[in-house]
Amino acid sequence: MGYILELRKALGNRPLIMAGAGVILINEKKEILLGRRTDNGWWDYPAGSMELGESFEECARREVLEETGLLCGKLEYFMELSGKDSFYEYPNGDQVYLAGILYICRNFSGEMKVQKEEAFEQKFFPIDKLPKNTVPEKIKVRIFEEVKKYLKS
Repeated sequence: MGYILELRKALGNRPLIMAGAGVILINEKKEILLGRRTDNGWWDYPAGSMELGESFEECARREVLEETGLLCGKLEYFMELSGKDSFYEYPNGDQVYLAGILYICRNFSGEMKVQKEEAFEQKFFPIDKLPKNTVPEKIKVRIFEEVKKYLKS
């Protein structure tokens, strides 16, 4: 059982500060990898919460491997995620304020596989043609806008 799940047993659904990391994986066609989540049906990039003793980079690499089967090469710092816009309420009522780091990864290896507990499917999308049901929070809208700028530069 993970650290956050242990806290949830004691604290219930109340808001927690959740440290974590995510990765925008970009292929040679400049498309980004998204997975359609099993908990809400939305498309999102690989990300998750830290375990005790993990660094942001270790968390990012572990989450990508667990969720996609891919091994990240070089991770490039992209942006931090925190503040009031990082609030998220899971479908089960658990509330979090994310405090995390988002990375870009352009070199990755392995065979892509879907972790059935967390995603129905995953695929690469052009940044200008993202699926309609991406995570609607303000912070995600901002992230995808920043990725657009990054890919155009």
